[in-house]
Amino acid sequence: MCDFGNARMPSEFIHPVLKSIILHFWLAYDHPFVDGNGRTARALFYWSMLHHGYWLCEFISISPIILKAPAQYQLAFLYTETDENDLTYFMLYHLNLIHRALRQLHDYIKRKSKQVRKLEIEHHGVATLNHRQRALIGHALRHPNQVYTIKSHQISHNVVYETARRDLQELAASGVLAEKKKVHKTRSFTPANDLESRLSQLS
Repeated sequence: MCDFGNARMPSEFIHPVLKSIILHFWLAYDHPFVDGNGRTARALFYWSMLHHGYWLCEFISISPIILKAPAQYQLAFLYTETDENDLTYFMLYHLNLIHRALRQLHDYIKRKSKQVRKLEIEHHGVATLNHRQRALIGHALRHPNQVYTIKSHQISHNVVYETARRDLQELAASGVLAEKKKVHKTRSFTPANDLESRLSQLS
C-alpha cells in the first residue's frame, strides 16, 4: 500500500483521484488498527489528493456526508467484497461523495459572499467610519486572519503615523479589531472573531 501510495507501483497510469479513492478503500478494508481506521483512511485520501495538487480538497469534508448515511458507505464495501473485489462500486460511491462535498463548499462560499456584500453595504454608510477604516473592514471580511499594524495601514493609505494609529485604535475601541500583544514594540491588530456581528451592531 505504501509503494502504491508513493508511486512505486504499478507501472501503468492510474488517475490520481481514483488512486486516492483506492488508498481510502485499501486501508479501511485491511482494518489494521483497533480503532480509527475510517478516520485514518479518510486522512490518507486527503493526503493523496493534496499530494497530487488537488488543493481544493483542503476545504471540503466527506466525513459528515458519510456519517449522515453510514449504510451507503458500508454497502459500497459490501458490494465490492462480494463481486470479486470490483472497486467500481466503491469508486462510484466515493466520486459521488466528492461531488456532494464540492457542491456544499460552493453553496457555503455563495452564502458567505452574500453575507460579506451585505455587511459591506451596511457598514459603508456608517458615519463614524472614514474611507480608510471602511477599506480595512472590507479587506478584513475577506481575510479574517490578516494582521494589521499602524505601519502597514500608514503605507496602504499614504497617511501620517498618527492618523493611522487613530484609525486602528478607533476600530479596536468599537470591537471591530482586537489588539494583539506587542512584539518588539510593534502594535498589531486582527479582525475580531465575531467581526460580522460586531459590524451589524455598528451599523
